[in-house]
Amino acid sequence: MGGLSRVDAGAVAAHYGSVSVVTFVTARELLTNRGLAPSGYLVAVLALMETPAIISGLLLAKRGQVTDEPSLPGGSMFHDVLTNASVVLLIGSFTIGLIAETDGFVAVKPLFETGFRGVLCLFLLDTGLIATRRLTQSRKLAARLVAIAVILPLANGSLGTLLGAGIGLEAGSAAVLGVLAASASYIAVPAAMRLALPEADPGISLSMALGITFPFNITFGISIFAALAAMVGESWWRRSIARGSRSWSTHRWSRASSPSCVAPASAGGA
Repeated sequence: MGGLSRVDAGAVAAHYGSVSVVTFVTARELLTNRGLAPSGYLVAVLALMETPAIISGLLLAKRGQVTDEPSLPGGSMFHDVLTNASVVLLIGSFTIGLIAETDGFVAVKPLFETGFRGVLCLFLLDTGLIATRRLTQSRKLAARLVAIAVILPLANGSLGTLLGAGIGLEAGSAAVLGVLAASASYIAVPAAMRLALPEADPGISLSMALGITFPFNITFGISIFAALAAMVGESWWRRSIARGSRSWSTHRWSRASSPSCVAPASAGGA
């Protein structure tokens, strides 16, 4: 649909399969101010959505690629993807965090809470320069890619919101789940793609994720998914109340009409 190569399409898939922390934080603050505070466990959902997106993007990019290396029986492509340096780093980070817990984080807290922000700023500046240079040179961000960058968050976000409401999440949590599904990564995934897929063009995927999808979600997407979650949640809540009322009325009528309830009255009258 977008006319991209397999590698660039895989990189775009990885970006849109992942999440944006800034979009998540913005959505949480806006919904909290509206009285629709999401549940705290969605932070864990945010973290868990990162690695599967990168794995899926690498699988899509590497599927069908011809290499000079001898093929291994039983899924060498999966082995190559799962042992990729970026995937190993992400999974290793989760494992270290689970083992270290809060007490173990105290020793390295200054590095991640002070130094990390500075390194992140430098990384974003470098990534932005590369993306701008590639985009200016290639001019590949055609109208169809701009349309995809808007259609994907709408489709993914609506599906995520409906899924959240369907499994019983409150409106705020369902809306944030939709925002997570609609967002696209422009920090973790670009770094992983530069390491795992250096042949992919960041001028395409990063420009779509950061230049189009991110402002669209902040400006329109959060409000759309919040309204959808409230509408769906209210209608399902009303239907559940109506079904419960009908069941209760039927139960009371069946008890009132049962012989055990009628017999004592008949005996007393006799």
